[in-house]
Amino acid sequence: MRHDSTSRAARRKLLRWAAASPLAMAGGSGLWASQAPAGSQVARDDAAVITKVEDALDVFDFEAAARRTLPPAHFGYLATGTDADDTVRANREAFGRYQLRVRRLVNVAKPDLSVKLFGTSYDSPIVLAPVSSQRAFHPEAEVAVAQAARAQKHLQILSTLSSTAVEAVNTARGEPVWFQLYPTNDWNVTTAIVGRAEKAGCPVLVLTVDNLGNNRVTQKRLTRLDNRACQSCHAMPPSTGRFFITRPIFSGIDMSRAERVSPQDWSWNQIDRLRALTKMKIVIKGIVTREDAELARERGVDGIVVSNHGGRSEDSGRGAIECVREVVEAVAGAMPVLVDSGFRRGTDIFKALALGATAVCIGRPYVWGLAAFGQPGVEEVLKMLRRELELVMRQAGTASLSRIDSTYVIDRGRW
Repeated sequence: MRHDSTSRAARRKLLRWAAASPLAMAGGSGLWASQAPAGSQVARDDAAVITKVEDALDVFDFEAAARRTLPPAHFGYLATGTDADDTVRANREAFGRYQLRVRRLVNVAKPDLSVKLFGTSYDSPIVLAPVSSQRAFHPEAEVAVAQAARAQKHLQILSTLSSTAVEAVNTARGEPVWFQLYPTNDWNVTTAIVGRAEKAGCPVLVLTVDNLGNNRVTQKRLTRLDNRACQSCHAMPPSTGRFFITRPIFSGIDMSRAERVSPQDWSWNQIDRLRALTKMKIVIKGIVTREDAELARERGVDGIVVSNHGGRSEDSGRGAIECVREVVEAVAGAMPVLVDSGFRRGTDIFKALALGATAVCIGRPYVWGLAAFGQPGVEEVLKMLRRELELVMRQAGTASLSRIDSTYVIDRGRW
């Protein structure tokens, strides 16, 4: 989709709609209430939107810049939740449930943020979560993100629905990324995808299990405000197998029987089947309860990502951070537990680590940076969150990630 006078007019229409909409009011529902930074008193109108990476004060500045840059339909796809976006808001509001207990007179001159996952060390516990269709946000797409991850030494997870081939992303990253799997309803297609990712050197397969259908009202609403001709990007309806040929991972695969990703008839038996298919580590993304975490452990799964898909694919109304403790307790140290959905500040990350998470994945924030400024935007988001995490580690008196535990957090929800 090209950005021309039509798209600029559509964006002006979008902003006028937002200003007049009751969704913008405090306590409202939908996009503008759910994406506004909690407690912010700053009106991010056109005059306040940053134009340079170095002017950003927090990741929400990149959100505003992305909203100004992107066409309405593309921003709607990035920002949407499901139904009234209740779970998007819950992801942010849930962080207020936890308070930090901070210690004093601890030598924290050089906080150690390093973490080890499946034998590989990373400089930070901040992971780039899989986000599909990144060419919708910037022409350099996943390559720019991989180059930023390489520069800042962060783990990256690549979506099945990436705009860029896994081999090209691995080259840009300088080492193989983790590969996120959306299985289709055709097992032969799943076999081919997994085989290609493994051949490319990806060490970990991240199976997403929470995308079973949704009602993305915000996305639909903002798409109506987009007057551009979209056939060049969306010429093939996603309800048919032909849709898949626009995604590099499906190149050369017979997609004639594939109808959708994330089939609804999968069960725990498919985990055994997947295990027999690959030597890659298998991580399940989308686990949010003790019961499912226990089943994952029983099946020999190698890791879990606690996730509600950023509120995009379920309407539970429960924040992902609220699910961490029970999942961690259920796996009892048998595997690493990562978490995503709603993380925007260093204190958010610290709270997840204190609850037992091994690492934290971010999605929307780095894509905001990508949309607004390309690779430099992604890098600055990563630097910003790392600085914020280092700051709270100093404030709390934790010199390394290994020192962060449950004694540093109070759960007000248990009072």
